[in-house]
Amino acid sequence: MKRMKTWNQLFVRHGWAMEMIEENLFNCKYETKANLAFLFDCLKEAGVQYQYDGSILELKDNPIGEDMILPILDFEGRGVTESVGRYEDKEQLALRNLDTYISGVVRQLVRLGFSTVYSCDGHNRRRPHVAIMKDRDADRLADLLIVLGFDCTVNSDRKTHDMVYFRTNRTALLDLAETLSLVEPDWMDEDGNFIKEQLFYVMLEELLNVPGKSGNEKRIRSVVEEKLAPFVDRITTDRHGNLLAEKVYRSGNGPVIMLNAHLDIVEELVPGRQIVKEARVWRSDKGILGADDRAGIAVILQIARNLAQSTFSGKVKFVFTVKEECGLVGASQLDEYFLWDVDVAFVLDRRGAGDIVTSCGGYIPFCSKEFGRCIEEIAEKTTKGEWACTAGGSSDTRIWATHGIQSVNLSVGYQHEHTEDETLDVGVCYQTVELLEEIFEHARNIRATVRRIGLEDVI
Repeated sequence: MKRMKTWNQLFVRHGWAMEMIEENLFNCKYETKANLAFLFDCLKEAGVQYQYDGSILELKDNPIGEDMILPILDFEGRGVTESVGRYEDKEQLALRNLDTYISGVVRQLVRLGFSTVYSCDGHNRRRPHVAIMKDRDADRLADLLIVLGFDCTVNSDRKTHDMVYFRTNRTALLDLAETLSLVEPDWMDEDGNFIKEQLFYVMLEELLNVPGKSGNEKRIRSVVEEKLAPFVDRITTDRHGNLLAEKVYRSGNGPVIMLNAHLDIVEELVPGRQIVKEARVWRSDKGILGADDRAGIAVILQIARNLAQSTFSGKVKFVFTVKEECGLVGASQLDEYFLWDVDVAFVLDRRGAGDIVTSCGGYIPFCSKEFGRCIEEIAEKTTKGEWACTAGGSSDTRIWATHGIQSVNLSVGYQHEHTEDETLDVGVCYQTVELLEEIFEHARNIRATVRRIGLEDVI
């Protein structure tokens, strides 16, 4: 079940430039009178009560479902010409003239400096597309879209403009508009890796602000499900509350790798707390930060997005467990069938930096020494961080190991978890993303190692 969109999300997804003051209160200084009139018409038709004083818009009602507003926005004849002129600033952008599903994308492209000549959401009959002026570098836009996880192609045959075709259905354009809204214009001078890393920090901060102590994981589970769903084949919540998903990549002829983090935090976030950022180290001004294990969740979600552009062939299973903090309850209750074909498991729930945890306290092994050495050798190929096998504490890793799965727990950068002194080195957290990328690039080596270990066990 999808989360209800906030008013701010709805405005972004459908092209309105509104500055949110608080949840239902917006400054309209960046929007034209014509576009505001269009918005007010839509709100009235939807039966939404609001107040506007000439600059500030206050929504009196809670957000409505996107499925309720779309029929109002998608009126007959909207965007019928598909030609909207050259848009370079907000004064030229008339939302009524744009196709329903691409209006938010056009707004964000203009904000980022890409002048559009015309656009089309495809009308469920052909591929959505935009025309970009030649002087605005359509190839650069294509690179940005790929970084964001949205595949596209560029046709440069025309004299005055380039065509950018989206390899997606028109509904996904709404998600693209929301994702583009997170990109800062000055990032466009940087390479794709920089943009990818900055967007990771944006997502990480969002996750850190979602409550969900043990036994009360509904909201964080909903957030994770919404972010993960576009990148997997199947996703479900089991009867115990664990969120399970899987995805087959390319031919599927490769290892089955499981990625795991836990949804719960040890105690609830303090209402109204703020995240204090001191360089790349984050902390909470009140109570716990919640990086244990929101950091691990963020790493997995980033990998799910990145795998769409990787060369990995095989299957990935995603497991987000409940009640880990009160005794590995969710992992212990997971239906065994979901684990039957898993070759290896990577848990993202270790403090500090550079730890590949291969046992609990040195006396309960999570994997063989050979498997640990294999991961160390792959880690040596990365240029970020130093990684080494070590003993650690209890975690969901312990449960996967009891099922005969070669498992390790990786550092994700938090320290002093479960206390008000909890911190998160976000740079270290992103290094774990880079390590997992390297691991997936060497997945065949991992599978060969696991098979060799299995044969030795039989002999």
